[in-house]
Amino acid sequence: MTSPRVYKAEGIILKRKNVGEADRIITVFTKEYGKMRVIAKGIRKVSSRRAPHLEVFTRVNIVVHSGKSLESISEAEPVNAYQAVRGDLTRVSMAYYFCELIDSLLPEKQEQRDVFSLLTRALDDLCSGTRMYPMSKTFTLELLWTLGFLPRSKTLNGQALQQFIETITERRMKSTHFARLLMEERGKIA
Repeated sequence: MTSPRVYKAEGIILKRKNVGEADRIITVFTKEYGKMRVIAKGIRKVSSRRAPHLEVFTRVNIVVHSGKSLESISEAEPVNAYQAVRGDLTRVSMAYYFCELIDSLLPEKQEQRDVFSLLTRALDDLCSGTRMYPMSKTFTLELLWTLGFLPRSKTLNGQALQQFIETITERRMKSTHFARLLMEERGKIA
């Protein structure tokens, strides 16, 4: 089945990378099409009206045009910018961790509606001020269970959970928040 030339999607921005003078490659996790990489042409220009809507962990409605190599975003409308998260460094680090985890574990262009719902609930909970460590652990385990990396009957904690994820992804997680949460957990245990 061929994909439509122009289509709409709801997604959450996972990461971005500058290319050229004014463009940016955006990794967006969409409800309808899964994780995908798209180009946002001219996004880094001062006059760009889409730029504020295509920031990391922003939930957006986008219009995507199919291209020869990369699809491109022509329109972006914010659904939720998660402003309460952006005002707190601990919450920002947690949101980056969630986005990095999703980006690392999901293949491209495979619909994952359960994972999309999990991520949106986690970001909503971050805005409401839910306790950080239990939420991080719950999100991570639920993601691993949903994707089939871990049986539902098994749970991991702290360093064992981090090592398990790094074994799956075959690289170290860049988010520094996880190490900080591990130290907090050790403080609670002691």
